Amino acid sequence: MNQHITHSAIIEEQQAGWRFDQALAELFPDYSRSRLKEWIQAGAVELDGQVVTKPREKVLAGMSVELDVVVEAEERFLAQPIELDIVYEDADILVVNKPAGLVVHPGAGTPDGTVLNALLHHHPEIAQVPRAGIVHRLDKDTTGLMVVAKTLPAQTHLVNALQAREITREYEAIVNGVMTGGGLVDEPIGRHPTKRTSMAVVSSGKPAVTHYRVAERFRLHTRLRLRLESGRTHQIRVHMAHIRHPLIGDTQYGGRPRPPQGAGEELLQGLRIFKRQALHAVKLELDHPVTGERLAWEAAIPDDMVKIAELLRKDAHEMKDDKYL
Repeated sequence: MNQHITHSAIIEEQQAGWRFDQALAELFPDYSRSRLKEWIQAGAVELDGQVVTKPREKVLAGMSVELDVVVEAEERFLAQPIELDIVYEDADILVVNKPAGLVVHPGAGTPDGTVLNALLHHHPEIAQVPRAGIVHRLDKDTTGLMVVAKTLPAQTHLVNALQAREITREYEAIVNGVMTGGGLVDEPIGRHPTKRTSMAVVSSGKPAVTHYRVAERFRLHTRLRLRLESGRTHQIRVHMAHIRHPLIGDTQYGGRPRPPQGAGEELLQGLRIFKRQALHAVKLELDHPVTGERLAWEAAIPDDMVKIAELLRKDAHEMKDDKYL
């Protein structure tokens, strides 16, 4: 189902002399400047009754603007009846608690069976929104909360809020090594120079900041609470590996099992069978893109992370190493 969008406006005094796309971005803030530019170039916007296809065209105060565009529904991807754990939904957004093993967006090697395919089945109208409203992703084996926009205006506002660091995203993780205290990692992240499927701290990368604090110490591991300022691919995994505290189970970034000396068989087995990065998006907080109301959600720690923390806690107690408790 396609979406027909129409808007009218008058160029205001303070916008006189601006570029056409710049003025539109202020007149119609529900849409990104890049999208408005595409609509201008496609001939979907009239200025004083004339189609103008040049985004750089200068405008004058009092000019009338008519936007008339049909947004075609996304038909590249299948709608599939995949169960979603939806923790919140209204007319504009929904919040999903993603399980481990579920890819967010189709890509090479994963043409379907993703969160996007599930969203298209749950709410068919979301096909009118680019990427089915997905504004940020979680790795396949990372669990927890992610917000999805159900409309174009909601998506524009959420993307802008993410870029302005107005959305709070907190994570729980368990890492190798005992950390003495909290801190932050402020290191740029980009594609690994030799491993195409991995990211790394590289000087040519994009800025990335991760805050972390110690939630619990064990004999040779630490449970952390982390908060992202930016949202680079694999950011927490790369930053923790960079400071030599890779996540348990994250073999891609050096998180192979490292049991403490004298660990019992139960803990040894628990570490061996933990086959994903111990990372969970536990809290999400944002201003609603339409009402402006501040909303927050929390998702319980998944059973596999609860279990491994219990085993590490039990090990510390049994070894009577109280300084880690």
